[in-house]
Amino acid sequence: MINGKLIKVCGMTLGENILEVESLGVDMMGFIFYPPSPRYVKEVPTYLPQKAKRAGVFVNSSIEEILNTIDSFKLDIIQLHGNETPEQCYFLRECGGVKVMKAFGISDEESLHLSRSYEGTCDMYLFDTKASSYGGSGKKWDWSVLSSYRGKTPFLLSGGIGPDDAPALKEGKFPKTLSGFDLNSRFELSPGIKDAEKVEKFLNELKA
Repeated sequence: MINGKLIKVCGMTLGENILEVESLGVDMMGFIFYPPSPRYVKEVPTYLPQKAKRAGVFVNSSIEEILNTIDSFKLDIIQLHGNETPEQCYFLRECGGVKVMKAFGISDEESLHLSRSYEGTCDMYLFDTKASSYGGSGKKWDWSVLSSYRGKTPFLLSGGIGPDDAPALKEGKFPKTLSGFDLNSRFELSPGIKDAEKVEKFLNELKA
C-alpha cells in the first residue's frame, strides 16, 4: 500500500517480468484469461507472485472455467469484466474461496449507478473507461463523475492511468471508498510486458 491505497498491476504474462514488478512492492497482480486480449495468459508463467495477491480477469467465462482457473493459478481475487450478474458474483464469492471484483465501464453518472444492483455481492468494484469492446481501452474517463458515487463497496480506479498521473491522483478529491489504482497498458514496453522503471517512478511519486 502507498498512502493507504492499493496498487494493482494488470496484464502480466512473463515470469521474469512478474518477479521484477512484484519486487517493487505492489499489492496485486492481474492475469487476463480472455483469449481476444493481447495480454491473454495461455499457460502458467514460470513465476507467479508470492507476496502480491493474484487476480484473474475473466469475461463471460463459465463458472466451471473460472473455478478451474482459480485452482490452477491459486488465485486470490477474480475480476469480472463481462455481463456477469449479481447472482453469479455472489455464487463465486461464496463457492470459489476468493474475493470478487466486478468491473464497470464508466462514462457518466448513469453508468456509475449500474453498480447499485451489485451491492452486497462483491468485495470490490473496478471503475474503468467505458469502451465498445470488453477490457481496457488505455484511455481516461472523467474522474469527477465519482463524486456522485454513494455505494458502500470499495473500488479501484482504472482507465488510462499513466506514469505522469501520480500528482493528479494524490490531489484528486475522491470518495473515501477509493481503495487504490489499477495500472496496465501505459506502463508497458509491449503488450503484457511492464516497464518496471516506469512503475517504480510512479510509485515513488505517489509516496512523495
